[in-house]
Amino acid sequence: MKLAIIPLAVVIGAGCAAAATLPASAVPQAGADRCASLARLSGRIMGDPSARIIDAKFNPALGPQPPAPGTPPWIGGLPALPEHCEVIGAMRERTGSDGQKYAVRFHLRLPARWNGRFLFQGGGGTNGDIGTAIGAGQPGGIPALAQGYAVISTDTGHDNKTNANPARQGTVAFGHDYLARLEYAETALNSVATAGKALVAAFYGTRAKFNYFAGCSNGGREGMVFAQRFPAQFDGIVASAPAFAVPKAAIAEAHDTQLFAALARSNGFMSNGLPNLARTFSDRDLGLVRDAVNRACDRDDGLEDGMVQDFRGCTAARVKPHLAARICPGVKADDCLSAGQVDALTRSLAGPVNKRGQALYADWPWDPGIASPLWRIWKIGMAGAPMPAINVELGSPALSGLFMTPPRDIAGTPAAGMAFQTGFDFDRDAPLIFATAPGFPRSGWNLVGAQSTDLSAFFRHGGRMIIPHGTADPIFSINDTVRWWNLLDRRNRGRAADHARVFPVPGMNHCAGGPATDQFDALASVVDWVEKGVAPVRISAVAGPMSSFRGRSRPLCAYPGIARYEKGDAESENSFICTAP
Repeated sequence: MKLAIIPLAVVIGAGCAAAATLPASAVPQAGADRCASLARLSGRIMGDPSARIIDAKFNPALGPQPPAPGTPPWIGGLPALPEHCEVIGAMRERTGSDGQKYAVRFHLRLPARWNGRFLFQGGGGTNGDIGTAIGAGQPGGIPALAQGYAVISTDTGHDNKTNANPARQGTVAFGHDYLARLEYAETALNSVATAGKALVAAFYGTRAKFNYFAGCSNGGREGMVFAQRFPAQFDGIVASAPAFAVPKAAIAEAHDTQLFAALARSNGFMSNGLPNLARTFSDRDLGLVRDAVNRACDRDDGLEDGMVQDFRGCTAARVKPHLAARICPGVKADDCLSAGQVDALTRSLAGPVNKRGQALYADWPWDPGIASPLWRIWKIGMAGAPMPAINVELGSPALSGLFMTPPRDIAGTPAAGMAFQTGFDFDRDAPLIFATAPGFPRSGWNLVGAQSTDLSAFFRHGGRMIIPHGTADPIFSINDTVRWWNLLDRRNRGRAADHARVFPVPGMNHCAGGPATDQFDALASVVDWVEKGVAPVRISAVAGPMSSFRGRSRPLCAYPGIARYEKGDAESENSFICTAP
């Protein structure tokens, strides 16, 4: 699911940067000629006869680039980039069953000074964008390209500009073509990785010594797909906030919309005939929720600091009494919450169920990050700003057009999205993510879901995986991620941590943001694990300028460990140890 307004677009599908430890290999003066010669490389060499290079040019070192006209200011432009060969390519160009012209396009950058590593930069949302291929990671990090990585990205087989259809989910219209679904889900990923490796070898005259993948959200899902379905492609994977159960999460989005729409209607919060979700909670209201969470759980880690390290111990049962104490005795006022607000939020965090009480996705932790603007923009949208809930803007098209089978014809408008989600039946419609139909031999769940616990081939290959995930992620619940990891650990008889580790990020929203230490270098940690055998127990993390705890550092601890205050400076990670909860 991807939308231009997402204030995380810079990080949502990007790989983190890591310090180069291999000797840099300088491409000689003939680098420009070498770059141009890639245009003559055959598709057979790139692993697919249909593959071709559209453009190959050698770029001088570039300073920071301003954002393109119309780009939201929080996304920004490109950072400074080193001298490099830039390649645009395509494969499997075709006309789809829906009459649309499709192709798998990819973007590759090959630095003149190479560290011997290849990085696949994961995509975001429903992709459809060729990507920057710079390997920008968490906020504050240095792009992988600038540190010597060869970096590739891809649109996974469809283009948001040319394949959009306003009558059919807008940019998710490709979900009506089965082969486009298949490319998005898996086949484009494998083909682009193979082509990228071939181009690296052709340009440098040798194969990459190590191959890595890094991505967040859908990029995290793509990392899981590689580990489960194409296990030999990468030595190390960073799969942040993985969308590996996104069809189920999209059902949870419909659940949220129904709850908050009902709350809006009950209070008369309407706009242009539609429930105004953004008015259901003011920022001050969400601040009251944050305060209740902190009163219930903040001290559990040994320090009252506005962060809840033991997210599993902060249950609804513990938070509810503190919320109840803030319910208005009469008319709703600024310094209290309505009973309807508390009920809607409690039911939202409990997750969707059908009439039989069966969970259709997962529940969410109670976390202070609920009060973050980046939490509310997903769930209900921004108050007083033209930013509707991403749950509606993205969740409705993805669920109706890409995850359900057969796809529905839903217009790509807020009104149509709201109508679809509020009319969604959790008993009748939810099973359609597991359905097949003529022309759609695999279900949306079978294609896009990636929650297999069989990583045996990836582990035998020597693969290592790190999975950072924010505890205040509003779209993909960390509870679902740790549930999957616990099953993986059980399958591996308690030894899953030898190859895969989850790192919860307290307070962090989706991929970044929130009252969190959201600046960290997970790729550097997986590189050390792969190349030096140093398994990460903790990852250093710092709060960036957008955090309410700017400059604070904390360790991110490998699950099931948590950061517990020991002694010393309360703002320093050195005062914390990773210990069992």
